[in-house]
This record gives sequence, C-alpha cells and structure tokens, in this order.
Amino acid sequence: MQNAPSVAVNIIVSVIPIVGIVMGGVVIFFYLFWSHRQRMLMIEKGLLTRRHFDLRLFSLLLGLVLMGIGASLTLFFLLKEGLAYSVLSGLIPLGIGVSLLLFFVVSGSARSDERKGG
Repeated sequence: MQNAPSVAVNIIVSVIPIVGIVMGGVVIFFYLFWSHRQRMLMIEKGLLTRRHFDLRLFSLLLGLVLMGIGASLTLFFLLKEGLAYSVLSGLIPLGIGVSLLLFFVVSGSARSDERKGG
C-alpha cells in the first residue's frame, strides 16, 4: 500500500491559502470602505477634528528604536561572523536611526533660532 497523497488532497491543500488570502482581502476592503464612509459622514456633520502629528516626537521615537535595533544587530553579526555582508542588516537601521536623531536635533535648533528671531 502506498502512502502517496491523492489528487484531491493536493487540490485542497493548495486552495486553502488562496481562500484565506481572498477572505482577508475582503475583510480589509470592507473595513476601509466603512471607515471611509464614517469619515465622510463626520465631515458632513462637522464632527471631525484634525489630529496634530508631531513629526519631531515621531522622529525621536523612531530614531531611538531603529538605532537600538541596528546597534544590537550590528554587534550580533560582528561577533557571530566578523566583518561580512550580514553586518549590513544591522548597519542599515542603525544609519536610519542616527539620521532620524540628527533630524530631531537639527529641527530643534532651527525651532529655537526662530524663537530667538534669528
């Protein structure tokens, strides 16, 4: 007796992920659709308030997180494999995090220059 799976089993196994992806797409579509309709009704009735997005605070948070992740990945890959291409997987988020922190510092000094009138 052979233990080879039948054709029906192969078809079912290949259809399950497709159905899952389609159903997930349908759920996301209706969430976006109803969210849009709710927002439009709130705008029509004048109930929508704009939220203030603080770019400086976001860049500080994201910069610290990416710098921490990048530093730990860089250190891990340096210790594990030495100086190799895998170190780039830590240097890239480290560089982005440092850049965001530099943006935070520069935008803060530019803001303080505006307050001084210079």
